[in-house]
Amino acid sequence: MIPVTVLTGFLGSGKTTLLNRLLSEPDLAGTVAIINEFGEIGLDHLLVEVTQERLALLDNGCVCCTVRDDLVETLKTLEARHVAEGLPPVTRVILETTGLADPAPILHALMVEPDLAQRYRIDGVVTTVDVVNGADTLTRHPEARKQAAVADLIVVTKTDLAPLNEIEAAVAAINPMARRLAVMDGQARLADVLGLSSGTQWAEEAAQAVEHDHACTDPHCGHHHSPHSSDIASYAFVVEEPVAWADFRQWLDYFAALKGADLLRVKGLVHIAEEPERPLVIHGVQHIFHPPRRLEAWPSDDRRTRLVFIVRNMEREMIARTLSKFARLAPQGIRSAAA
Repeated sequence: MIPVTVLTGFLGSGKTTLLNRLLSEPDLAGTVAIINEFGEIGLDHLLVEVTQERLALLDNGCVCCTVRDDLVETLKTLEARHVAEGLPPVTRVILETTGLADPAPILHALMVEPDLAQRYRIDGVVTTVDVVNGADTLTRHPEARKQAAVADLIVVTKTDLAPLNEIEAAVAAINPMARRLAVMDGQARLADVLGLSSGTQWAEEAAQAVEHDHACTDPHCGHHHSPHSSDIASYAFVVEEPVAWADFRQWLDYFAALKGADLLRVKGLVHIAEEPERPLVIHGVQHIFHPPRRLEAWPSDDRRTRLVFIVRNMEREMIARTLSKFARLAPQGIRSAAA
C-alpha cells in the first residue's frame, strides 16, 4: 500500500519549507506532493521545487471541505495517470493542507473510501508549529490546536529565532504523546518524519505517556489542561486484563457514536483474549475507525492494553467508566495514567 503523509500546520508555520526539504531527498524520488490551498489562485505550489509530474495542485477551496471530492479523485487516478504518461511508479504521497484545514476529514477519506483504503495507508500526520508565533497561535486559533492535537509528529520550526521553552510547553499541553522535532530551515531527516504510524510506535507512545503522567505528582501542575489548550486534553490508559473483542468493539462503536465530534484521535495496542499472542492495533479519528490490524507479535514484554486519547471537552473519568461498563472490565483494572 502507498503511504500517505499528511503535512499540516497553521498559516506561516513552515510547511512549504519542510516539504521542499523532504522532496529534495533522493530516497523520495517516487513521491508525489499534493498541495491544497485556500482561495482563487494558488501560489504555494510555485515555491515547491519539484518537477510538474510530481505535483498535483488542489485549489479553489480547503481540502477539508469543498475540494475533498477532488482529493479523492486525484488519489484514485494518480497511479493510472503515471502509467499513462510513462512516469515512474508512485511510492509515496505527501499531502500538504492549507493552514486553516482540519486534518480529520482527510484522514476519514483515507480510511473509509473503498478505492483509497485498499491502495493507500496513513503513514502519519506531521504538524508544523513555529517557535515565534506558535504559542499565541495555539491559544487564539482552534484550527491550530486541532492540527497539533491529531499529530503523530510536531515539527517546531524557526528555532533560530526564539527560545523553545514557551512553545514546548504549549505543544506538550495539547499533545504530550506526539513526538517533537525542533528544526531550522526545514532541515529534518526522512527517518524522523516517515513511518510514524506503526503499532510499535503507538505502543511506545502510550508507555511514554504513562511514564510522563506518573512522573508528575504535583496536583496543581495542570499538565493536561493549560491556557493553551483549555478545550483539548490527552489521556492514556493501561488495561491490566485481556479484553473480549466483541465487548471492546461494542464500546468503541458506542463511544464513537456518542462522542465522535470530540474524539479527535484514538490510538491503541489491545490485548485481545481470543488471540493473546497477536496484539490488535486500533486507530480512530472522530467517529471513524480504521479497520483494526494485528501485529505478528508483541513489540515488548509488556502485554497490557494501552490506549491513547486526544479529546475535546471530555473528562477522563467518563472514558474509563464507559470502557469498564461496555467492555465488561473491572474498574480497578483500568489504570489511568494520572492515577
